[in-house]
Parts: sequence; C-alpha cells; structure tokens
Amino acid sequence: SGRGTCLDNEPPKRDFLYPAVAPGQVYDADEQCRFQYGATSRQCKYGEVCRELWCLSKSNRCVTNSIPAAEGTLCQTGSIEKGWCYQGECVPFGTWPQSIDGGWGPWSIWGECSRTCGGGVSSSIRHCDSPAPSGGGKYCLGERKRYRSCNTDPCPSGARDFREKQCADFDNMPFRGKYYNWKPYTGGGVKPCALNCLAEGYNFYTERAPAVIDGTQCNADSLDICINGECKHVGCDNILGSDAKEDRCRVCGGDGSTCEAIEGFFNDSLPRGGYMEVIQIPRGSVHIEIREVAMSKNYIALKSEEDDYYINGAWTIDWPRKFDVAGTAFHYKRPTDEPESLEALGPTSENLIVMILLQEQNLGIKYKFNVPISRTGSGDNEVGFTWNHLPWSECSATCAGGVQKQEVVCKRLDDSSIVQNNYCDPDSKPPENQRACNTEPCPPEWFIGDWSECSKTCDGGMRSRTVLCIRKIGPSEEETLDAANCLTHRPMEKEPCNNQSCPPQWVALDWSECTPKCGPGFKHRIVLCKSSDLLKTFPAAQCQDENKPPVRIRCSLGRCPPPRWVAGDWGQCSAQCGLGQQMRTVQCLSYTGQASSECPETLRPPSMQQCESKCDSTPISNTEECKDVNKVAYCPLVLKFKFCSRAYFRQMCCKTCQGH
Repeated sequence: SGRGTCLDNEPPKRDFLYPAVAPGQVYDADEQCRFQYGATSRQCKYGEVCRELWCLSKSNRCVTNSIPAAEGTLCQTGSIEKGWCYQGECVPFGTWPQSIDGGWGPWSIWGECSRTCGGGVSSSIRHCDSPAPSGGGKYCLGERKRYRSCNTDPCPSGARDFREKQCADFDNMPFRGKYYNWKPYTGGGVKPCALNCLAEGYNFYTERAPAVIDGTQCNADSLDICINGECKHVGCDNILGSDAKEDRCRVCGGDGSTCEAIEGFFNDSLPRGGYMEVIQIPRGSVHIEIREVAMSKNYIALKSEEDDYYINGAWTIDWPRKFDVAGTAFHYKRPTDEPESLEALGPTSENLIVMILLQEQNLGIKYKFNVPISRTGSGDNEVGFTWNHLPWSECSATCAGGVQKQEVVCKRLDDSSIVQNNYCDPDSKPPENQRACNTEPCPPEWFIGDWSECSKTCDGGMRSRTVLCIRKIGPSEEETLDAANCLTHRPMEKEPCNNQSCPPQWVALDWSECTPKCGPGFKHRIVLCKSSDLLKTFPAAQCQDENKPPVRIRCSLGRCPPPRWVAGDWGQCSAQCGLGQQMRTVQCLSYTGQASSECPETLRPPSMQQCESKCDSTPISNTEECKDVNKVAYCPLVLKFKFCSRAYFRQMCCKTCQGH
C-alpha cells in the first residue's frame, strides 16, 4: 500500500550506553501514572499491567493510553506471585527469558473466491506464532498473506460486467442528496483499481470506492486484476502471477503458428465522396489496427457483412469511445492533434468490413491484423486436433480437503502444441477431472469475530467480540475445541473504546411551580452547560445553542375564582352613651387581593350600622383629679359645640366640661 518506504534504508549503527536498572524499578506504576495524568493520579487496575497501564484521571475515572507499563514494573499473575514486566509479559522477578525468534504457522485454508466466474481471487493467511517471537526475538520474514486465482472460467454470455455491477450497486444510495444511475468510468487521470463511476446523463464522474473488489480487471484490454487496490499481473492462463503469455495469434502458450499477418495500405478515393470499402476482416482475427496516415476530414467506419454499421454509419459521426462489436472491444480514437485510429485485440466472432467515409482526398489508411489459418500436413490430409487433459493443478487447500483439477485444452496431433479451443470439436470436449486432496484436518486456530459496537460513544465504553478455538475438518465443516488446544496467546475478547471525553451538554434543573396560582401562567427552570461527568459548569457558549432545552413553558392550574366582597371588622360605636353608628370597610377584591370592580352590587354587605352604648351614671369620684388631658387642645370647642354630654369628650375635657 506504499506505507512501508521507511523500511527501505538501513538504519545507522550506533553504540548506546543503556541504563543498568530497568525503568519500572526506578519509577513504579503509580509514578508512571503521575507522569501521564498529574500529581494525584495512581494505578487503578491491576490485571495485565505489562500489556496496558490503567491510571486514575483528574476526573477520577480509570483510563488508559493503551500502552504497557515500563520494563521492570512489578506485576502478578495466577502463577507468578512476584514478577516484573519483560517484553510485554509478566515473568518471575529478576529473570530475563531467552529471546526466541518467531516462526511462521501453517497457512490458513483458502478463503471464499471474490468472483463466481471470470477470474476472482481467494486469499490465505499465516501468523508468526509457531513460535511467536518473545524475549526480543525477531519477527518472521516473508509474506503474511498470499493470493491465488479461482473461478477462472469465463462468465456466461451476456453476463453483466463486474465493474459495471459494482457501480450499479450505488444506484440506490443518494449522492449529494440525489440519485443517479452509475456506469464505470475508466478514462484518463484515474487509478485503474479505484471504482470511478460516471453519472449516466450527466457530465461528471466521481470515485465511489477507493478500491474495486479483488479480481476486477484493471482495464478492459488486460487480464491483470486488482488486489487490495493494486494492479497485479495475471497470465493468459488466468492464473495470478503466471508467466504464461499469448502468442501473436492470442493462443495462450502458443508458438504463433496458428495465424498469419495481413498488412496493407489503402489510398483510393471517390470523386464525389461517400462510403468506400477498405478491407474485409475475417472471423477469428486478432490484433486489429486500422490507422490514418495523416489528419483529414475523412472518417473510419465499421460494418457487418449484412451492411449493418457499428461505427460512423448513415453519415452520422460517433464520439470516440469503446464499441463492443463482434465479441471484442473496438477502441475508436480521434485525437485533436493526431490521425484517427480503430484498434481491437480480438478474436472477432463474425466477418467485418472496414469502410472509409470520404469527404476529401484519401491520404491513405494503414491496416494490419492476424487471421487464423488451417494447417495441412503431408499430402492432402489436414492436421488433426484433439482434446487433452493438462497435469493436475496444485491443491486448492493445504488441509481439511481441497480440490485438484485437470483442465482440458485443444492440442495439435502433429506437435502437441496448444491451440485455440475452436480448432477442436466442442461436442466431444471431455469434462475437467477433479479429485480431493489434503484431506487431513487443519491445526487448531483462533476464530476471531468482528468487534461489537462500543457501548458508549464517549467517556469510555467497552466492546467485545467472539473468540473461539476451532479446527477445520472439511471444506465447509469446522469443530469447536477447548481453548487449551490453541497454542498461541488467546486474543482479547473485550477492550475499552471511545475513551475521549464527551462534549459539554445542557443539564436542566427542576421546573418551578406555575405562577400565578390559577389561570394561564408560566413555569421556569435553570438550564446549565455542564461537563459530561456533571462536575464542571461551562459558559453557555460552549454548548450548542440549537440543542438548549426550553427555560420557560406555559401552564395553567385551572380557572381563577371570581372577585368577591371582603368586609373588615366593625369600628367603635360613635356614641359612648345611647344610640350611635359604627362603620367598617367593604372592598371588592380579586383572588390576588387586588381591587376590582366586577363584584355584583346586589351582594355588597353594608358598611354602616346603628349601635347603642350603655350609659354610665356613676359620678366621677372626688378622689380622682378632674383635668383636661394635656395633649388635647380642642376642649374649648367641645364646650362651644355642646359635646360635653358625650362620655368620651367629657372624659377628655373633664375640667372644661365640669358644671356643664
């Protein structure tokens, strides 16, 4: 994938003076936590510390950077009471296990083929676990993953192009809010193994996937296929990495003796212009090249023997592009600064006629192609051809039952050279031979399922996966074994995920009571911008305003009672002796205690009533001193207006009223 260039140069050799004491002995696990998370941090999980060091963060949560504790950090396991970390493992304290170089384990069974026909690939992997490198030992050298061809038989006639199907899979997915019908785009300026698709009816293309499915052809005129987004060579026998090549007759592994070359030059013209025949191309022709010798206003055309035009017919000029004609792809090119041309690899499935549409003097057209020939031997007897089985292929699997095949090819009888299949009678073609091979069970290995979704999107969740010890005992049959049967370290089944802190969030406190107590009103509450652990309060600007909960809502506790008359207490009787009057306040008040004018007058209580005070005939004692109350200044007026008969004024102005 281009990411290993850092390994291309040999690192410089230097002599370093290494510390004699392991760092984990100088700084224990708590100290290592303080380096990472601050002075209050300490170790908080005591499991596989040599693989991952867990520490308390400032928010008092147990977190990890997914890095192991330093070499020499104290550790403990079920079998080691006191140990220290060495090369990521807990070993007995003070020991330095001997380094062991890694060794490749067995290849896994071949995976599912990426295609059902037309040449797919399947893969097999192996792990550096027999043994795994330990104690500073070297990792294995060599390929971890290998590929091979599979399902190389041609797809049925009329089957959909594999790249075209991959583009069409995006038809039901919106692109920038719209739906399009996608077709493959293989023009210039794009990577051959990226899935670039053209929106049908629109003038744009886009990369729908960074890599096509393994086994997709790099381009239409090549057998090379894409694997992991890279173009890999495929021989003409459809085998990945094969050196088999086609000869000039397009016979795989042939010697070029089954065809002959046809070359020529055509420069005839018509005085009035029009269509003119250049050359006939027989059925089965390969490596076809038709090319103008100079730029002109004339156009190359192509038609069938029945006068059905495939390219540039009926005085209509086609755009330069690929045309699927007679079982092959014709590439019609018309650059702005070069003569036009027509090319095809072949073989053609019918006889074709090359034409030229003349609009000016024909400066000349060169043509060349190879046509199949029928060989004859000595005398008049034609050389015979027969079907033959090739040697057995490699086994498709290294264990648990694979398949070996003997392909059938057409050979000449005189020299046993391989020729195109159309030389042999298709009705007499024998079936491919097939036999089982490598039927012994595979060694046990870990089956590792996909990780589940993380239990939380932030603030530290957990995810899990299925880990089983399995053994493949047949092409489609596996058995589950006890974990002890798998000799390598058991892969982790659970791990923390999404340890990043959640963004601030709105936190709403409880609603207040509805005010006022009746009729339409409002409830209010306080909304704060808080950290995900609710310990910190941030300015409101740090939370998304569009997600803020409402701080006020309408409410009602029912209809309010109507206004009513409210009467106060009666005042004193105006007469101290005999008949008088007494008063009280009467108000129309709403339920809130405010003055109102909506009380019915008919229900208004009286604000005045008659009263009578009992007269006191007991004379004032001589012993009491009779005098005016010194704070009262109106006693002369009491006498003048004859109020002395009233007990109150008589008491207040005793001296003035004496004798009156």
